Formats: sequence, C-alpha cells, structure tokens
Amino acid sequence: MEKMLVGCFLLILGQILLLPTEARDRPPSRSISRGRHSRTHPQTALLESSCENKRADVVFIIDSSRSVNTHDYAKVKEFIVDILQFLDIGPDVTRVGLLQYGSTVKNEFSLKTFKRKSEVERAVKRMRHLSTGTMTGLAIQYALNIAFSEAEGARPLRENVPRVIMIVTDGRPQDSVAEVAAKARDTGILIFAIGVGQVDFNTLKAIGSEPHEDHVFLVANFSQMESLTSVFQNKLCIQDLCAVEDHGCEQLCVNVLGSFVCQCYSGYTLAEDGRRCVAVDYCASENHGCEHECVNADSSYFCRCPKGFALNPDKKTCTKIDHCASRNHSCQHECVNTDDSYSCRCLKGFMLNPDKRSCRRINYCALNKPGCEHECVNTEQGHYCRCRRGYTLDPNGRTCSRVDHCAEQDHGCEQLCLNTGESFVCQCSEGFLINEDLKTCSKLDSCALGDHGCEHSCVSSEDSFVCQCFEGYILREDGKTCRREDVCQAVDHGCEHICVNSDDSYICKCLEGFRLAEDGKRCRRKDVCKSTHHGCEHICVNRGSSYICKCSEGFILAEDGRRCKRCTEGPIDLVFVIDGSKSLGEENFEIVKQFVTGIIDSLAISPKAARVGLLQYSTQVRTEFTLRNFGSAKDMKKAVAHMKYMGKGSMTGLALKHMFERSFTQVEGARPLSARVPRVAIVFTDGRAQDDVSEWASKAKANGITMYAVGVGKAIEEELQEIASEPIDKHLFYAEDFSTMGEINEKLKKGICEALEDSDGSQDSPAGELPKRVHQPTESEPVTINIQDLLSCSNFAVQHKYLFEEDNLSRSTQKLFHSTKSSGSPLEEKPDQCKCENLMMFQNLANEEVRKLTQRLEEMTQRMEALENRLRYR
Repeated sequence: MEKMLVGCFLLILGQILLLPTEARDRPPSRSISRGRHSRTHPQTALLESSCENKRADVVFIIDSSRSVNTHDYAKVKEFIVDILQFLDIGPDVTRVGLLQYGSTVKNEFSLKTFKRKSEVERAVKRMRHLSTGTMTGLAIQYALNIAFSEAEGARPLRENVPRVIMIVTDGRPQDSVAEVAAKARDTGILIFAIGVGQVDFNTLKAIGSEPHEDHVFLVANFSQMESLTSVFQNKLCIQDLCAVEDHGCEQLCVNVLGSFVCQCYSGYTLAEDGRRCVAVDYCASENHGCEHECVNADSSYFCRCPKGFALNPDKKTCTKIDHCASRNHSCQHECVNTDDSYSCRCLKGFMLNPDKRSCRRINYCALNKPGCEHECVNTEQGHYCRCRRGYTLDPNGRTCSRVDHCAEQDHGCEQLCLNTGESFVCQCSEGFLINEDLKTCSKLDSCALGDHGCEHSCVSSEDSFVCQCFEGYILREDGKTCRREDVCQAVDHGCEHICVNSDDSYICKCLEGFRLAEDGKRCRRKDVCKSTHHGCEHICVNRGSSYICKCSEGFILAEDGRRCKRCTEGPIDLVFVIDGSKSLGEENFEIVKQFVTGIIDSLAISPKAARVGLLQYSTQVRTEFTLRNFGSAKDMKKAVAHMKYMGKGSMTGLALKHMFERSFTQVEGARPLSARVPRVAIVFTDGRAQDDVSEWASKAKANGITMYAVGVGKAIEEELQEIASEPIDKHLFYAEDFSTMGEINEKLKKGICEALEDSDGSQDSPAGELPKRVHQPTESEPVTINIQDLLSCSNFAVQHKYLFEEDNLSRSTQKLFHSTKSSGSPLEEKPDQCKCENLMMFQNLANEEVRKLTQRLEEMTQRMEALENRLRYR
C-alpha cells in the first residue's frame, strides 16, 4: 500500500494546483538544506528552484493530541521543516503560519509574525507538545475566522493570493469537521489533509479539497511522512494556471490537477456556464414558512413582518404590536394605538399640550374673550362672569357695581363710615381713637397709646408726642435715646494722658510720641528700642512696653538673649533614621552614608551644641550610635563610615517607634524638655514600608519632634507626607534617583537652620527677663514705674528699707497706684506720701540704681564669655 501511494504521488509530478507564477527572471538555483537529515529527492533536484517568487498564504495545522508520542511529534516537526526548504518565504512571496491543536487551539505564529525562513524554522523547532484531546473542527474554524484574517497577515481576496491549509492528524476528531471544512473550501482555501496511522479515511476526505486523490494522503506511520515532501513540492511549486490563463472566473479561480475551476463566495452559487456567480435565493429554494415576508441574507434567509407587527419567537409568524401596552407611553389621560406607533388623547373639557402627552383644561375664557369686567370663570363646557367681593353683577352679565353698605343701612358711626367687601366699619378722625363699642371716638393720648420708645420721658402733643431727657443728658439724633453731655467729667475715667468723650462713653488717648498700653488707659513710648540701651547685637524689636532681640538670617539668638551666633552652632538633638533594606543596594547605601556625613559636617558637634544619633533599619532596628556616644564630628563620621549594610526588609514604622520611645530619652543622651533644645529626626527611605508609619510618626510630631522625610526612587509620597512635619513643603524632600541627593542635602541643611531660627524665635522673651531689664528713660521724658519693679531691686531696698515695713508698704502701694490711675501725673499728689522728697525723685533714684546694676551684669557676662572661650579651646 505504501509503495502504491508513493508511485501515485510520482505520477502527478508536474501537475498544476494553486500558487501563481510571476513573469520575471528567477535567480540561480540553490540546494535545499535539511540539517542532520539532509537528502535530495529526485523530484526536488528537478524542481528545487521552482517555488521561487511564488505568492501564497500557507497555514500548517498540527495534531498535538496525547495520542501523538514524543518521537512522532518530532517527526512532524521535521516534516514541516522539509516543506519549508522549497518555499520562498518572505512578506511579498510566501507567508507561513502554524497552529497546533488538542482540546484547544494554540496559535504558535501567524502569517505576519516572521519575514525570513530561518525565523520560521527556529519557531517550529521550539514548539512544545500539548498532549490533550483532538478538536480538529475547532482548529479549522480558528484558521477560517482568525488565521486567514487580514489582521493576522493574510492578503485580501482581491489580490488572488492562494490560501492553503496543510493539516496533519493521527486519530478521529472529537468534534464535527465536515461543515466547517466545507465553509473553508467555499471561501477559496485549498486544504491538504494528511492522515497518519489508524485514521478514518472518510474523515480525511470530509476535510480535504477535491479531487481527493490530489489533496488527501494517508501514511502508515510518522516516519513515512518524509516521502510526501517531493509530492507537496510539485503541488505547491508548479505552474499556476489561474495566474497564467484567462480563466474568466467572476469571483474565485482554484487550481486543480492540470487545470482550474471557478468558485464563488459564500451566499453565491456557480452559474451553468461555470464562470459567473449568482446570489442564492434561499426564499425561493426553500419552504421558508414566513407568515408575511421572506428576505434573503448572507448564506441564509430571515422572516420580516409588515409595519405595525412584530416577529414572534418562532421567527416566522407575526403579531400586531400593542404600543400602548408594550412601552411606557406616559399619556396623562388615554393612549390610542396607531399602525406603527401610538398617540395620546385627552378627556372631555381638556386639550393636548405641545408635548403630545400631558393635558390641560380648555380655557374658554381665553378662547371666547367674553369681556368680563372683573373675573371670567371656566366651566366644563363654557364660562361665566363674576365680580370681586363688595361688588354685584350688572344685568348685562359682564360689568360690576360697588355695594354701598353705609348708604343702605343705619350704620351708627359717630364720625366716619367705611365700606368693606361685604359690610362696613366705623373709623375716627385724626387725633381720636375708636372706643370699645367700635362706633364712638375719644381724644388720643399719644404717650399712653403704645410703646413710644422714649428712653427717659414722653410728652404728648396735640396729635403726637416728643421725647425728653433728664438733667445732665441730651437727646440723641434718633429723637428717643439720651446720652451724657460730658462723660469724661462725670466718671473716674483713669486715663493717664487724655480722656475723650465718645457718644455715651469715653476713650483714652496718649500724647504725641506715646501709644496706648494694653489696659487702654496707661501710655507707653512708641519705640522702646530707640529709647533705651537694649544691647541687641543684630536687631531690636519692640514688644509692648518692652523689647526683644532678633538675629539676621542664618543666625540664632545666643543664651544671653542679646548676642547672635550662626544657626549651625545652636544646640540641637538630631537623630538619623536610615533605610537599610535590600531594595537600596550596597552602592546606594554608600551614597546615603555620604549624605549623612554631609549633614554632620554642617553642624557644630559637641555636648553643648549639636548631638547626633543614628538608627539603621530593615526588618529590625539597630542603633548605630546614640546622642551621647560622640562629642566630635571626626569620631561620628568614622562611625558612619564603618556602618554595615543590613539589606533585608523595610519596617519603617518599627524604626519610628524605636526612635520615639528610646532615641530621644535622657538615657541615650537627649537633653530634657525643660532645656528647650530642638529635637529633629531625619527619616530616609527608598520604597514602601512593610508596616504602618502613621501612628508613630504622629506621636513623634505631637511630642515636639520635628520630622524631616527624605524619599528617593520608589518612595511612596503618601508615606512621606505622613512622616513629615507641617508645613509639608518644608519638611519633605524627594529625588528620582541617588545621583540628585546632593540637592536634597543642601535643602535639608537650610531647613534645619531655619528650624533652629524658628526655635530661637519661639524662645524670645522681653529683654527685661534675661535678666530683667528696666526701661531706661532720658532725663527729659516723664517716668512711670511699677512698684513691683522697685521692690525687685536690692540696692533700692537697702536705701529705702522703710518702704518694706508692712504699714508703709501697703500705704505706698495704694497711693502710687491711685496716683497713676486718677490723673496720670504723680506730681499732683502730696509730696511726702512715701517719706521721700517726692515721687519723681523716688523713681529717678530707682532708675539710676537699675542702670548701674544692668551695667555690672553686662560686664560680668562679657568676662564669663571670655572665660568660657578660653576653656573651650584649651
């Protein structure tokens, strides 16, 4: 049997089947290489270059079911590689696609995937066995619908590029193949069916194109498949009669053995002349059973109903459409079916609105315009005229006349009668009030009549009233309320300089060069900084009745509250929290260490100035050094340089907990909160935390720790915002990669400096408190001094010890206070109230003693600073 098949294949050598030949010169012939199985068939030797420049779209469909063993599967791949050797593969010549199927279809590569033969061969050799069922029909359907679509690389039918399926199978399909194979052939696809082993030959014939002897092949085993190579070379490479001859086919020309046949697209059938195509009239050729109308469609027909009818579920009979019942017609009154739709209708006495759905009552009054003088009233079928209350309708049925109740009856009114709608009322003349009988009138007392609104007293006039005020008061512009004529004289105002009347109250004002104090009574000079020896090194700022010292940008206030020092010299407790997770990497970890060193270089490291600690974290937290470990920048940078990379997870929340609970404790070197030393944490991370950061970040910020968040690369912005203090834009820094961390370093240094300046500003206090400094006036300006300031001065207490005797102290305090409160000038009191020459001498003496004490304190401060500097550099 096997020899007969081979002989049969040799007999059909040279017969013409499909692919077009282009009239052009062919390049020199080339041998067909097949790797370790290289061999040359006699037929191949004769036609080895006959496939040059042949245009075709070829799709292999390979059975990859479990019944094909590994050895046989390899033979199939060798067979495909052999076929590829004589095909001229390229985008403009032969395009190749391949599907393999089992229970499902796997598209190994499409017609547009590869442009060279070597690429196709590699893809075939890399295929993996599916080892599942045998869904042959599904594979052919996939090729028809997808593999031969223009989207997958197939050329349009109008270009007449042959479409070829070569399907290899070794068993019975588990689905239907006849119908889908016929559809594929009807679209002009040429199908070669190759069966191996115990295959149902009728199934192969249902798949392959006709004549079956040219397109259906059966071999005993997979090893014999190589004998078909030369047969397929002849069939695929010989002359294309459809391209050479004037075939005259209206739609499709298909090569067959030694000739060609015409075919038609789906929905058409070949005419008797074998050339033309006519549309299939399914309605005429079948008992369609349509009740009304049959309509031809692509490859079939459908039934259609006339206007106003709908097709029933049987797709053949029709039913009259009840539009009013089948849709939400929204008619307000009635719905009426028409042939192809519906219309709305209104009840009697109503008419349809422009929306054709709602109804409105017919307005006969507007339509007929009856000329009613007062009102027109619509009825269900007409209208009538009506008069307003107090009028009656005239006999003409349109005009109205007023009813005069006062004239028709004895009204009994003493003064005036006034008609109302249905009756009358009595009224009184101006200046009179109607009595309880509602008929008689009495003279009007305007003040007693109602709430006249006079603040003090009301006086009735002939037809009205006027308001009057008590003695010492005058009437306001509203004519009702009263105010004092001179409040400043009438009350003990307590203004130190000037009292000014303001409506029914007063306000205190100060003389030129002074401003009003917070109590609204006493006066203070406007510019304390100019009127005293403040001692501020940079800037003096007025604050109330005192002043504070400020520093220029880049400086902070020293401990004495007057001198200024650079912000980096200021005291600070700083803790680094460094991400040592595996996402960072050794090289980037070294960059982070340089980043930390740069911050340390900008600070004055010492136990009194900047103290620095460092934590490294990954899945655990490790204290590299605490705030108390190092007292110099040199030792600290050495510790940073020797820090070992942890390289595991990223537990940022755990690190923040450790920092909050331990790093800022006095045990680890943090200064107590009472010292008011700024506490700062710099948190560095390059990715998402594996735990929650918000809880411990919030606790740290709530307890006065300033949090800086530094993120690099894949750091999560939401986490950085949860860590950073407010305002976010000053405490959050981000860099896309580690190469730009230098910019962050400079911004962070500036941010820490600004934080120290703000901290210094928050500690600002009046210069009189560091130590207390009394405002020193010039000789020409008036002096006011608080008794408590005097008592705090020891020199004054010695010279005026009698003031500290209990009785004298209380009397002196009372008199001095009363003096300041009442007239603002202590010289107006009796000169001997404090057993002193007078109060001005008393104050001047106190000021002089305070000045001398302040001068001595400044000299002592300078000597202590010089001594401290010598000790610092010894």
